[in-house]
Amino acid sequence: MKKAIFILLSALIVLGGCQSKGSDTPDETGKVVRTKQKAKKKKKKSISFQPQAGGAPYELLVLMDDAQWDRPVGRALYEVLDTDLPGVAQPERQFRMTRIAPSNFGNMFKVFRNIVQTDIQTIYSTAKFKFTRNVYARGQMVMTLQAHDEEQLTAFLQKNGQQLLDFFTRAEFNRQVEYLEETHNATVTERVEELFSCTVWVPVELNKFKEGKDFFWASTNRGSKDMNFVIYSYPYTSPKTFTLDYYMQKRDSVMKKNIPGGPEGSYMTTQHKFVDVTDGTVHGEYAQIARGLWRVEGDHMGGPFVSHSRVDVANNRVVVVEGFVYAPESLKRNLIRTMEATLYTLALPNEQNVEDFTFGLEELTVSPE
Repeated sequence: MKKAIFILLSALIVLGGCQSKGSDTPDETGKVVRTKQKAKKKKKKSISFQPQAGGAPYELLVLMDDAQWDRPVGRALYEVLDTDLPGVAQPERQFRMTRIAPSNFGNMFKVFRNIVQTDIQTIYSTAKFKFTRNVYARGQMVMTLQAHDEEQLTAFLQKNGQQLLDFFTRAEFNRQVEYLEETHNATVTERVEELFSCTVWVPVELNKFKEGKDFFWASTNRGSKDMNFVIYSYPYTSPKTFTLDYYMQKRDSVMKKNIPGGPEGSYMTTQHKFVDVTDGTVHGEYAQIARGLWRVEGDHMGGPFVSHSRVDVANNRVVVVEGFVYAPESLKRNLIRTMEATLYTLALPNEQNVEDFTFGLEELTVSPE
């Protein structure tokens, strides 16, 4: 890396913890404040004698024999899975894919964290995706593609392939969220509670901090594979807040003010040509989801970012959380996906429980042989 990501970070002071102040209550101005971590209730963990699912995040095993793989149904599945990660500058696959014939599916492969298999029988009238958890290992997701025949499944994959990708992406997000529940930077959580009356869990490595007006930034401050989390807020005025132009203007304004670059006069900005904004749902409520590329005006630095903009109705404001990374000599999928999962842990005042992302898919109980 040519220089430290931002020279201000070297002067940042690690912030101390804050004392808890009780449950959510309106203050003297009527603002709903949040002073204790309530983002997710602890789940009771059941005892399991299964092995833990293995493999790296975003690895996926496909069970399909050579003949089927070479036919249209196999090609359709390959086209779905061999898809580039959105919002990054250099091509990078969303999943690392391994394929084996079902006859080779032995114990070594049964611990894969993500598995896709087909079930083609005349008993099915329509094609569908079904999934089950923990079939052969703890923390495992097995997706079964059911159809009457290969032609029906081919057409279904061509139409609904994005849903399959989204399902496994969210499964990985859930794993990361569960990990963050147990292992997150408590100082960041406490400081965000103090400044924004919200809770969030960020990776423990983000241990350098900077504050501004309605703004907080946490970073690993690494020379490479640098991860960053930002939260800021502003008053909600109208639905026009959630347009692409408004979002980019607001982001540019906030980042220019709060995140300077290395050379004097340089600052973070947005590459407007490479930003995509979509409407989504987080915790059952509307969220504007943006992803794209950032750069430093006046320097040769940049990378991908992803953000959620959500309405805090109780306080009539918009709360934006963003993750961005700087890794000029590395692949960026796992870094930016880690930060994206972090965004889902944000709990606005009065919110509780991080929901599972199952996309309404019917769960299928499958017993291993």
